[in-house]
Amino acid sequence: MDTASRTFPANTNTIDPYISAIELAAMVLRREVSPIELVESCLARIEQLDPGLNAFCYRADNDAKEAASAAVSLLAQASSDQELPPFLGVPLPIKDLVDVEGWPTTHGSAATSRTPATSSDLVVKRFVDAGFILVGKSTTSEFGTVPFTETDVLGITHNPWDTDRTAGGSSSGAGAAVAAGMVPIAHAGDGGGSIRIPASCNGLVGLKPTRGRVASTTVELEGLVTPGVLTRSVLDTAAAVDVLARHDPGSWWSPPTPTVTLSDALAVDPPTRLRVGVLTEVPVASIEVDPACKVAVEVTLRTLESAGCCLVDASLPLPSFDELASAFTTIWNVSGAGTTLTHPDRVQPHNRVLREMAHGTDSWNYADGVARTQRLSRSIVEGFLARYDLVTPTMACLPPKIGAWKAGADREPLMALLNSYPMAIFTTLFNVTGQPAISLPIHHDPATRLPVGVQLVAAPWGEDLLLQVSRILEEAHPWSSRRPPTC
Repeated sequence: MDTASRTFPANTNTIDPYISAIELAAMVLRREVSPIELVESCLARIEQLDPGLNAFCYRADNDAKEAASAAVSLLAQASSDQELPPFLGVPLPIKDLVDVEGWPTTHGSAATSRTPATSSDLVVKRFVDAGFILVGKSTTSEFGTVPFTETDVLGITHNPWDTDRTAGGSSSGAGAAVAAGMVPIAHAGDGGGSIRIPASCNGLVGLKPTRGRVASTTVELEGLVTPGVLTRSVLDTAAAVDVLARHDPGSWWSPPTPTVTLSDALAVDPPTRLRVGVLTEVPVASIEVDPACKVAVEVTLRTLESAGCCLVDASLPLPSFDELASAFTTIWNVSGAGTTLTHPDRVQPHNRVLREMAHGTDSWNYADGVARTQRLSRSIVEGFLARYDLVTPTMACLPPKIGAWKAGADREPLMALLNSYPMAIFTTLFNVTGQPAISLPIHHDPATRLPVGVQLVAAPWGEDLLLQVSRILEEAHPWSSRRPPTC
């Protein structure tokens, strides 16, 4: 008799692909389901659905099965009082901008090497330490510079709610995989909205933690980029960030491990009479906010007001858009820095222009851009802290049609970024300030049957408050039963 059959009862029931990560982990620890069964169910779901969605660019079936067998052995040998990893046996993919030892990292580009990585990023090690089973790499845009994945090398990642539309990005595959029930949770990263945008597009929960709360091996883009996860529930998000947000002694920017976990904070009611500001207008005259996105904000505000929050009719003290965009893009242009290119001529046109602009910026002007970004961040956060927490639409638009970014890009490659502004106009600001921000799938547009996200923003290190308020909204507008029609 093998280890699996000694430890677990026969499970003849099909595993519901929409069970939360927390519940799957609990089932494993109760010996109700085997990690091997979870991985096999996950791989079967990927085999069935991914051809139509393209959420995965690298599958590691054998590695995942070996890790699942090791998890079964660990359970079999564990003593009754032994503390086991909290997510033991739960499948999870890694975004293809981050190294996993033994796997290639394409960075979404035809220009990069396919040589397997020699070591894993710190955030990957945190997932493994927590017991997650890594099942492969999820698709991303080239170098993560645009909020969609449509490349020659990785193809098009489709939205499970409407396959003619984008799944958002740059954590495109992560969003599509979780929404489609291929996995219960996925690694993601956010440098300008790349967790929150796919959360909105796919009807998921997406938290961008405070800058520095979750450490990577290096500080990416002067701290604009923050690792995190995409999930279907507030509790899954809190528990996952808890295992990622441990102090790293090798990172001077890593804060001490919180004494109170975010999961425990969810059991506490948020402070009464929270002052909530609202931002629904964008600082770019050519961008109009879709009515469905405004409805989502209105629904959120009514719920918060009923819960005792004080809505503040005041404007956020924002700098001019041109000033903010200039400082941000000085840093953003170096998105591909540190990535070895074996075929530079294969870089996508918009990223080629960004690289040229970066090479044309001397160190003096780059340092000035970083300093300007920090000054802008300080002025916004100080004004923010003195006033209120904030609600905005996550995006100014519904998920765009596949190829919508291409308008004019054949003549001017940077139109690929400009055409993406409606997706990122509300998210990028909080990468600059470093504040925690979460997208919640509050609304479902009846006309298009598409999910619509709302963004909540708090002061730095205010994830506990964000998640407490998010739990109130989740209970008032439960979204866990929603299923994409393609799945």
